[in-house]
Amino acid sequence: MRTRVKICGITRCEDALLAVDAGADAIGLVFYEKSPRFVSQDQAAEISQRIPAFVSRVALFKDADRQMVESVLEHVEIDLIQFHGSETSDYCELFNRPYIKAIGMKGTEHDAEFLVTSAANYQSAKAILLDGHAPGEAGGTGETFDWASIATIAKPMVLAGGLTPRNVKQAIDLVNPFAVDVSSGVESSPGIKDKDKVLAFMKQVSLRN
Repeated sequence: MRTRVKICGITRCEDALLAVDAGADAIGLVFYEKSPRFVSQDQAAEISQRIPAFVSRVALFKDADRQMVESVLEHVEIDLIQFHGSETSDYCELFNRPYIKAIGMKGTEHDAEFLVTSAANYQSAKAILLDGHAPGEAGGTGETFDWASIATIAKPMVLAGGLTPRNVKQAIDLVNPFAVDVSSGVESSPGIKDKDKVLAFMKQVSLRN
């Protein structure tokens, strides 16, 4: 199975096009104001319009109110929503859009029941994203977790948290995820992607594919 790649935390059109040219399957736009990779609706709309067909545009929210999510979906071309907070499945289903749900794994890696139960709570999700932050905390910390201890779940799994060109192949070998999600691991500074790191990351993923 080919491992898909999402490059998240895109803040500039040139970085979005870099990700596309490098072969990314999806780009991520962060609508969480406390994140250093936060984009306004105007920024996001401009970036989204530059993305060609067959590359998914993902909107990331963390415990946002319904009106804020609806406003983004009205003004920005979005293909998929990523909920990164404590949203319930009922909330995630309000927007009639495909979504993925992030689960914080820090401190829970060896609790297989935690992951299985958490994933089962989101039956309508298109995938479950595992990140390196603690449950209830924000992502984007650049921290890894114990990949070798991940339990098997029924949903497609997206692996995130601390991935870099140096460790992504090892992570894929251990977990065999449906996709990997990278942000800080391919940056020169928060929200600014580094061409050499992006290309190196994609090369390492392709070696596994």
